[in-house]
Amino acid sequence: MPELTIRGFDGIIMYDRLVLLSGRAHRELAVEIAQHLGLDLGAVQLADFPDGEISCKLDENIRGRDVFLIQPTGPPVDKNLMELLIMIDACARASAERITAVIPYYGYARQDRKDSGRVPITAKLVANLITKAGADRVVTIDLHAAQIQGFFDVPVDHLYAAGTTDEYFRSLKIPPEDLVIVSPDEGSIKRSLKHVSNLGGQFAIVDKRRSSATETRQANIIGGPIEGKVALLFDDMISTAGSIVGAAQVAKDLGAREIYVSATHAVFCGPAIEKLSNAPITEVVVTNTLPITPDRQFDNLRVVSIAPLLGEAIRRIHRAESVSGLFS
Repeated sequence: MPELTIRGFDGIIMYDRLVLLSGRAHRELAVEIAQHLGLDLGAVQLADFPDGEISCKLDENIRGRDVFLIQPTGPPVDKNLMELLIMIDACARASAERITAVIPYYGYARQDRKDSGRVPITAKLVANLITKAGADRVVTIDLHAAQIQGFFDVPVDHLYAAGTTDEYFRSLKIPPEDLVIVSPDEGSIKRSLKHVSNLGGQFAIVDKRRSSATETRQANIIGGPIEGKVALLFDDMISTAGSIVGAAQVAKDLGAREIYVSATHAVFCGPAIEKLSNAPITEVVVTNTLPITPDRQFDNLRVVSIAPLLGEAIRRIHRAESVSGLFS
């Protein structure tokens, strides 16, 4: 692996010991991050045994190196998570100096508390697995619940994609007086207010009512006004797209001129793509924390890359610089 040189505070040349490794979950993103840093991905062999077990072999010496493993744990969640754990174990046994798990999308995040009897806290279980496997640090983006950071017994750098998506919306040059940032539910209010701070405009909340134990309906919008405006709806992820499409329909019914939907994680399960394609949405803007394969694309989908953010975070962590400075 080629080594970079940097000059320290005392003027002495130091060798950069950073190594990037990628699992199979999203190699395209890992290549983008490596290009941003001016590095090549480290050599690792990953394959499946005939019974489905995962085989892993590192093809270069990482002893004493600062290793960053890039692996989102999206669908298929179990396989991608297990592959991450196996790679962490391989690096630990190969005497890496530090192992950082870069998990752009953290799977199993929905069960982050006991909201009824006899249920697991799966987000904590997965945090335990990653830590026990040998990870010294974790980097992730837009956790489903911020308190998941506290489930880890190692440092967690929780990054935010708002700057990346807002940069795209600024490029559209929508006048602030025409803009309304809409929170699709009460759980997204804090996230949406950050976008108001970045982009300007007014703020509104979709009033989501529960019609049964398993179904919700979007009833009205609080705030605004929204008639004749451009509505931007932000969420952390789009899974089945039911909630976000319902919120978009309410905005349309109340007279929004254009509707943009944005989410960090394009999970796109079940009927999500069909719902988004048929909804009154001008554009769906997502990041590439998860792979967007050709079968998951549609006409009004826009993908913005999160690789520069992750690349800069990796650079700062490796050099013991402030990561929070990325968001100041």
